[in-house]
Amino acid sequence: MYTGFTRLCKGLAVVLVGGHIVVQILPSALSYLALIPAKTVPFAWNLITAGYTEQTVYGAIISTIGLLFLGQLLEPIWGSREFLKFIFIVNFLTSVFVFITAISLYYITRLEIYLYMPISGFQGVLSGFLVGVKQIMPDQELSILKLKAKWLPSLALLFSIAISFFTADSVSYLPTIVFGTYLGWIYLRYWQKKPETKLKGDPSDEFAFSSFFPEFLRPVIDPIATVFERMLCGRRSEISNEERGYTLGGSTLPGSDPIEASRRRERGARALEERLAAECLAAGKKAEESERDANDNV
Repeated sequence: MYTGFTRLCKGLAVVLVGGHIVVQILPSALSYLALIPAKTVPFAWNLITAGYTEQTVYGAIISTIGLLFLGQLLEPIWGSREFLKFIFIVNFLTSVFVFITAISLYYITRLEIYLYMPISGFQGVLSGFLVGVKQIMPDQELSILKLKAKWLPSLALLFSIAISFFTADSVSYLPTIVFGTYLGWIYLRYWQKKPETKLKGDPSDEFAFSSFFPEFLRPVIDPIATVFERMLCGRRSEISNEERGYTLGGSTLPGSDPIEASRRRERGARALEERLAAECLAAGKKAEESERDANDNV
């Protein structure tokens, strides 16, 4: 469980811990690293650095642990280059949308807190990672929580919204989690390239926007999601089946996207099973060695 972390995830974990240490030693650095909407125009780099700057020790611990364990599942399946690309794009776009939201809230309420509150943290990317877990192994049951992996992003978002009613600074993290979840889905749904099929995205019904909601709400969510899909994605959502390579003469083509999505989920479940088996084997060997040492001592 505590081994097998990838080199990339370890490097990013060092960045997260280092960013937290920097703002603790030099509090003034927060003005340059965190997203402060009033200063973003001259300091545009904080759209990138904000995601890697944790202000609290609890945030640094949660982000580091989440990065290591979720990265351990996702990076071997996506590949290091695609994994890093996902982090960069989701982090940057999440910061852009949070900036727009803060400016909009200021003009609506005229409260300067929305302009000068430092917003930072890796929680947006972590929310996107949960969407990736949902895509790869949706039906994998988590033994600890007794629920399927496909509900992780929805429950995390619901929990964050519930907590926001009891915290005064919810604006510093809730928009980041919301946009991180949505943009993670947008990237995986429409933009992620798959070298095996030379196609983009995952148009399967199991990964539709309505799949984040309970079954009884999907007939209501689907029409709304379709409208927003056309608004936000334009012609991308209207590409014909022939252009996508799904069907030809009414029959499904080999290597079509739904099939590839199913294969990707199978690979994800298989990778998880292999990792768990390896951990059990390592634990068994360790127990045997301990028993042998004890016998030798006797």
